[in-house]
Amino acid sequence: MKAISAIDGLPLGQGITHVSVQTLSDVTGVEPKEGMTIFWYVDRPIGHIMVHDSRTTNSKIAHVDADFLSGIAAECVAQANSSSFLSASVVICTRDRPDELKVCLSSLSKQSCAPSEIIVVDNASKNQRTREVAVAAGVTYVREERPGLDIARNTGALRATGEIVAYTDDDVLLHPRWLECLVSAFDAPEIGAVTGLVLPADLTTEAQRHFETYWGFNRGYSKKDIDSAVFGSFRRHPFPSWEIGAGASMAFRRNVFEKVGLFDERLGAGQAGCSEDSEYWYRLLANGYTCRYTPASVAFHFHRRTMEALGSQIYYYMRGHSAALLVQHERTGIRANRWRAYIWLPYWYSYRILRRILKPKKDDDRFLKEEIAGHLSGLLFYHLAKNGTDRRPS
Repeated sequence: MKAISAIDGLPLGQGITHVSVQTLSDVTGVEPKEGMTIFWYVDRPIGHIMVHDSRTTNSKIAHVDADFLSGIAAECVAQANSSSFLSASVVICTRDRPDELKVCLSSLSKQSCAPSEIIVVDNASKNQRTREVAVAAGVTYVREERPGLDIARNTGALRATGEIVAYTDDDVLLHPRWLECLVSAFDAPEIGAVTGLVLPADLTTEAQRHFETYWGFNRGYSKKDIDSAVFGSFRRHPFPSWEIGAGASMAFRRNVFEKVGLFDERLGAGQAGCSEDSEYWYRLLANGYTCRYTPASVAFHFHRRTMEALGSQIYYYMRGHSAALLVQHERTGIRANRWRAYIWLPYWYSYRILRRILKPKKDDDRFLKEEIAGHLSGLLFYHLAKNGTDRRPS
């Protein structure tokens, strides 16, 4: 085993060990260290083990076998032999985090395939520091005065000129092949969206470990295609579009915004709180597009460091999730979304309250109060909010 040279220059934090493996026994026979051990094969993550207080708390290596490794090698050869590459605009929406933005932009400048443009959308920051960072980096700076992540994302989409519009967040570091792998995954016209693997950049605090264990962005280490047939097979329950990926690493064909509209501006940070990405993936699937998840495209996210900040994040996660369910019903007429919002989630929370009374506390119930409050707030927000965006690409 050896270090991963491709990420040596990234200012990653502590609590995570990255190791490159050559054979299956390098994974199955390893004695994992305290924290998180991430295994890489042919310059791509293939699995991980998390250990806390000498106890394995999270493990994703059961899928790793000889056939899996052979498939990874074949994927890499196919990508290396591919001659097509669509032009890509990268959009970063940010507000009052110039230091984080500067670090993110530094990793974006080292991409193996350079974007055709980088657009920083300043979502009403309080001072000029964000503009100064963007100008110093030589990227396009756009000011959006109306608060709301989806408002900012729409502004970026309308400004973008690339065939692909890729989004990342300001609190993210990007693997040098992040954009290359994200964009090359658009190898068929029906693929409307692609998401990548988001790994933690730092796991030094209890809050960061809790988030990665119960709320993390990792959607596995195998490529997945979700098409309209898979979407249509969910009848009694809404399709779990939140499992497709994370907004910190996602891309879209620019023409889908012309065909199915822009992001719903009631959702996202600064408005309902979250699930703006999953609502859009849901909408694409409902309109016949395929969404692809490709773990070859890697981003590293800095999770919230304190329990207080994590509690607030989870509150807004559930607030956005509930509002997004009702937006999905509004846009598609699929009643399973209303059923989850009004019946299944209240039932689920009632069960967890009873379980908490009768049994010792479970770690995954640590923020139960914030979850319930967020859910109720999301329902109220939806009914009080105006209709979604009517802005469309010209």
